[in-house]
Amino acid sequence: MNKGRLEAFSDGVFAIIITIMVLDLRVPSGPSLEALRSMVPVFLSYVLSFVYVGIYWNNHHHLLHASERVSGPILWANLHLLFWLSLAPFATRWVGENYNAPWPIALYGVMLLLAGVAYFILTKALVAHHGASSRLATSIGKDRKGLASVIIYVIAIPLAFVWPKAAYGCYVFVALMWLAPDRRIEKPAT
Repeated sequence: MNKGRLEAFSDGVFAIIITIMVLDLRVPSGPSLEALRSMVPVFLSYVLSFVYVGIYWNNHHHLLHASERVSGPILWANLHLLFWLSLAPFATRWVGENYNAPWPIALYGVMLLLAGVAYFILTKALVAHHGASSRLATSIGKDRKGLASVIIYVIAIPLAFVWPKAAYGCYVFVALMWLAPDRRIEKPAT
């Protein structure tokens, strides 16, 4: 199957996720700087989630750029990823409004963990479809960053109940790890 519809649909879902997140940002309750200051945790949770959605969109784009075609299992794996990412607005708002509470911080990590697992599944489905010697498979390699991300999320989730700031630090660290996509995937096929 042609990958064009998958790309277009996914881009639309990414755009909707970001739109919903920004619409969840409320105007401060008053005209003072103090009212604006109370919105800082909500804004910071939005920024972190925006960065994560941007990372997924960017890497998804690179992943599909290196792909030639898709199959039914790839379509389902992609929907699986988009499902977990579609929960980002909910998790973002809850953690932003309850930034010191362990449950929202842990749930945010669960959403990140399951999106990370879904992305891993999508990459494996694409590699299986294109072959172990494909440019895509070579670019992904052993996916050490993906594995490290999942491990860090698994550590951060229970950490949210004992040291919430450290859990946030884990989420920020993983985002920083992924800011630059793998440039090998951008090289033209030889």
